[in-house]
Amino acid sequence: MSSTEKAPTAAATVPPQRGGAHDKGRGGARRPAFSGPRDAMERRMARIGWLFTAPSLVVIGLITIFPIMYSLVLSFSRVRIGYDGFVVESMTFDNYVALFASQDFYYALGFTVLYTVITVAVELVLGTLAALVMERLTTGRGWMMALMLIPWSMITVVSAQLWGYIYNSSFGVATWALEGITGSTPLILGEPVPAITAMMVADIWKTTPFVAIIVLAGLVMLPQDVYEAAEVDGANAWKTFWQVTLPQLRATIAVAILFRILQAFGLFDLPFVLTGGGPGTATQSLAVMGYKVLFQDLNIGPGAAVATATGLLVTGACLLFLRSFKAQVGREEVS
Repeated sequence: MSSTEKAPTAAATVPPQRGGAHDKGRGGARRPAFSGPRDAMERRMARIGWLFTAPSLVVIGLITIFPIMYSLVLSFSRVRIGYDGFVVESMTFDNYVALFASQDFYYALGFTVLYTVITVAVELVLGTLAALVMERLTTGRGWMMALMLIPWSMITVVSAQLWGYIYNSSFGVATWALEGITGSTPLILGEPVPAITAMMVADIWKTTPFVAIIVLAGLVMLPQDVYEAAEVDGANAWKTFWQVTLPQLRATIAVAILFRILQAFGLFDLPFVLTGGGPGTATQSLAVMGYKVLFQDLNIGPGAAVATATGLLVTGACLLFLRSFKAQVGREEVS
């Protein structure tokens, strides 16, 4: 071989492989061998799956999506009520103009937001403490969980009626206890601040077990080697909670907060049974206001506007919360 001749390269000596599992298409993506029959089978199974789920999707659409869309249409409508029902006369923005000019709407919005923030914060603290206690129990955890679930499993209307007996001004236990302390008979549900506080206590009593169960589920899934490392480093219980337990529970706590925001913002049955939104409008939430406008005053358009505005507000609040939580998690992963 002369000096001017060069040795053949590996690309020239090895012929390119075509077909098979190692063949690559555009962009370097591998194409699986014999993908035709398999793809046909997957498409067939997908069609069968859609066929079986179609009835349930139709039912969900009829009982969920259609009422929401119909309420949205009514919120922009001028409705006339007659003996044969109601008739949509025209489309208008007057319902939302009147809504955003109403002082009752802003008070109901402020009350609902304040109620949601306070109850969710207290329930989160108490639920986390209860979960930490149950997580350390070696015996009797099942009985403790069963006892805690009794308030949560109770229907809200029933529990509200029970608290109504407790707050009753004539024979209520809470009234009797406060009378012994203050020396005068209080009107717990007849004054604004006591009525709001009484509602919050009833809600916290019922929904704290829900938060505790969710946080407990997150606690039992945490890896134990992290706690062993913290113990080796000499961290005490308080430091371990704030630097080890709480950061790993943020996703679980976020789920609990999200569910509780959705539930608390739609507050209706508790004030409806306990106070009816009173005294005056002190405990009137957005849901109670929508009920009164729609069913008591028979103002279908404005009532639908209240319901639509409430739905948009709670959806926006949840999206902002999820976005901030995602951004915080992203910053922690980068750091």
